[in-house]
Amino acid sequence: MPETDFDAVVVGSGCAGAVAAYELARAGKSALVIERGNFAGAKNMTGGRVYSHSLKKVFPNFEQEAPLERKITHERMAFMDPASQTAVDFTSPELSEEGKDSYAVLRAPFDQWLAGKAEDAGAEYIYGIAVEELLKDESGKVVGVRAGEDEITAEVVILAEGCNTVLAERCLGNPRPKPSQMAVGIKQVFELPAGVIEDRFLLPEGEGAAMLFVGDCTHGNVGGGFLYTNKDSISLGLVATVSTAADGANETPVYQMLEDFKHHPAVAPIIRGAKLVEHSGHMVPEGGHDMVPRYVFDGCLVAGESAGLCMNMGYQVRGMDFAIASGQMAGQAAVKALDAGDTSAAGLASYKQAMEDSFVIKDLRTFCKWPHVMEGWSSMFADYPVMAKEVMNALFSVDGKPQKPLMKRMMPIVRKRGLIKLAKEVRKAVKSL
Repeated sequence: MPETDFDAVVVGSGCAGAVAAYELARAGKSALVIERGNFAGAKNMTGGRVYSHSLKKVFPNFEQEAPLERKITHERMAFMDPASQTAVDFTSPELSEEGKDSYAVLRAPFDQWLAGKAEDAGAEYIYGIAVEELLKDESGKVVGVRAGEDEITAEVVILAEGCNTVLAERCLGNPRPKPSQMAVGIKQVFELPAGVIEDRFLLPEGEGAAMLFVGDCTHGNVGGGFLYTNKDSISLGLVATVSTAADGANETPVYQMLEDFKHHPAVAPIIRGAKLVEHSGHMVPEGGHDMVPRYVFDGCLVAGESAGLCMNMGYQVRGMDFAIASGQMAGQAAVKALDAGDTSAAGLASYKQAMEDSFVIKDLRTFCKWPHVMEGWSSMFADYPVMAKEVMNALFSVDGKPQKPLMKRMMPIVRKRGLIKLAKEVRKAVKSL
């Protein structure tokens, strides 16, 4: 191999980039991470939850040193209409079991910790500079990057630039995601004393809760709301699909959706008396398996959200565990290729094989139909929350009049929506899940 400035350059220091750099440095390779933010995590945002299984494979004792907020032991899913909420509330000891556990995190301190692990292993970092172009040789192989006025050469480049995949699109030819495959996420963080958080969520000391909302939080559009409890704050926000959120027919902009969500009767008491300390927004890939682009090139690998590795199941949202796993596999594949002296696409092909054999691609493939079902299921976001309210009112309201049998109270609610129509919609959704 010709002499280069570094064995590898990693673009971006989110979960995927930092872990890839860590794997490279740990194997004794010279690695440079270029992060356009002023510090790791400066431009990153998440609802706030990481499933620990992939993180533990990289850092077996992460619980003792990572800046975790709370272990999630309390799950809640809620249908919302403008004035009501119908929720499923779940707690279980299994949510705390090693390998099944998850944690609320705040990305700024969490990403800085990951970057610190990579630096401690020997990776070098440059902050505050954007990579503008991938350098290529005469054959089209990626041989480095151009950042500002500097050209930095490397045997392999790992792109982990996030979901706004400018370099992958412009320099590698990956397609731009469709509006229906992307969402806009908006989040606010509210300070609350730890004891107040535990009282409001009926939590044991130090444990945490996660909530997902559907319906009125996005004014009946495709998307949903989320809430995660931190040590002494609450992360609250929503995600709305770009194709509807940016539609001229949509009368309510995303920022107004969030304001209305905060004032909903089911949400306002949770943040009562809390102090707003952070506001952020970010794009989110939600196209599932169909939006995963090519991610192995001559001299270059694509990892994390840049490869569309995110999955919103409605009841479960995953992205960070995918990013961590893909970063680990990309770093290990790069090490293998460097040791073999072949960083062509063929030499880097172990990354694709590892991804295909892992939970990352397998899970995305298993649930590949769900994004299309969700996109075309308008009643899930508009009418189902109203139907749930009507069912619960019929179940719990007592006005002193003689009550009809339960089925006679329920069936009119279902029939007016079409029993066969409902059955078909639910069957289609269940099959996609």
